[in-house]
Amino acid sequence: MNPQAFLRDLERKPGSLRELADSIEGGTPWPPGRPRRIVMIGMGSSRYAAGVAATRMRAAGLDVVAEPASLEEGTRPGEGTLAVGISASGGTEETIEALTRHRGSSATVAMTNREGSAIEGSADSVVRMLAGDEQGGVACRSFQHTLALLLALEAGVTGDDGVAGSVRRAAEASEDLLERRDDWLPSVAELLAEGQATFTIAPAERLSSAEQAALMLREGPRRVADACESGDWLHVDVYLTKPLDYRALLFAGSRFDAAIMGWIRERGSRVVAVGPDVEGVDLAVRYRHDDDPTVALLAEVLVAELVSARWWLAS
Repeated sequence: MNPQAFLRDLERKPGSLRELADSIEGGTPWPPGRPRRIVMIGMGSSRYAAGVAATRMRAAGLDVVAEPASLEEGTRPGEGTLAVGISASGGTEETIEALTRHRGSSATVAMTNREGSAIEGSADSVVRMLAGDEQGGVACRSFQHTLALLLALEAGVTGDDGVAGSVRRAAEASEDLLERRDDWLPSVAELLAEGQATFTIAPAERLSSAEQAALMLREGPRRVADACESGDWLHVDVYLTKPLDYRALLFAGSRFDAAIMGWIRERGSRVVAVGPDVEGVDLAVRYRHDDDPTVALLAEVLVAELVSARWWLAS
């Protein structure tokens, strides 16, 4: 793992997303047809992406579940089921094992960023992430591309044709954050660094942003960090605002944001908001198209990734 290379990987996000948008526009990479059930299998950031994708697809009326590959007994294989094993490296042993259990009964797809990787042997077909070589050793572009390609899977089943446009807007959002980072990154990184830990909060529909953000802070600079869903925060993490010098990165847009900020202000905690305005925060990071929830899903985690790179380079 290399912090300088990680930063370069982040700086390549806009161009990589535009290439992905072109690919999606050229035709879906997913097998044709509408499966009766979809099960998405992965670990770590792959599972984070699958979780929000499954939430979206269930809201669209589809039978979709996301599972950790480490489950002893996952969804039962069978006819009409599409099993998607997600592994950027293509070598995640738990995911390969879980996908292999489906082969021969379910239709199987390996989603990977590495051509010729081990997971391909467990699948009927392969979907390439097209994120390029992540030389920093951290799954950043591949996480973003996983989300975009799962949106394309959803679109293929529901008939939505706007995914490529959303990916292009996410490229513009990422470019905006990168170009203006000198304006917002130093103060955001300083505020979040002052507490004992960093807590990340996001709506259920974009929970992957909080989960991936916390992972990025742990994986690079080895910061104590943890994620929570916005509504659940009021039942779970609110208790931490009393004993800790609580510092949070809030991915805005939940109907629970105001209630969260009520407790935050009462307890003297500190918050950085990413996206639409939230009353009472200490700092806010806006970016192009941040009023579009799909763009936010694809782009907002870059704020945490750039904080991670800054801390990592300074360590």
